[in-house]
Amino acid sequence: MAYPQRMHTVLDATDVRGLAEFYRVLCGWQYRPGDDVPGDGVVDDADWLVLVDDEGRRQLAFQQVDVLPRSTWPSQDVPMQLHVDFAVPSLGELRRHRARAEELGAEVLLDRTHEAGEPLYVLSDPAGHPFCLLVGHP
Repeated sequence: MAYPQRMHTVLDATDVRGLAEFYRVLCGWQYRPGDDVPGDGVVDDADWLVLVDDEGRRQLAFQQVDVLPRSTWPSQDVPMQLHVDFAVPSLGELRRHRARAEELGAEVLLDRTHEAGEPLYVLSDPAGHPFCLLVGHP
């Protein structure tokens, strides 16, 4: 049986490019093709960016949000925040793994399987942490 593969880990950010640049420099990664820094006066309105390693494997993605309370960890007032994306190879496998996840205690939060470009489910794990199952390639 094939299992879902981690596609990348997604971090919410109020400054997507700024946070992506931090991790790009820290880890020596690069932007996936098309996500590079725009040049010469071009306004950067990116709301989703992906960093890849030297082999082109996705490592981190960054998602724009309007407000993000800073974590107060180790205090639990505002806990740590992130979600993981898991890729499967086909729509049939997506549906099969959604059912498996639900059997394990997950709950579907969003069904976006009607979108041809990147069908996906957003689910919550039994503790309420969101994660995505989507048709894609890690």
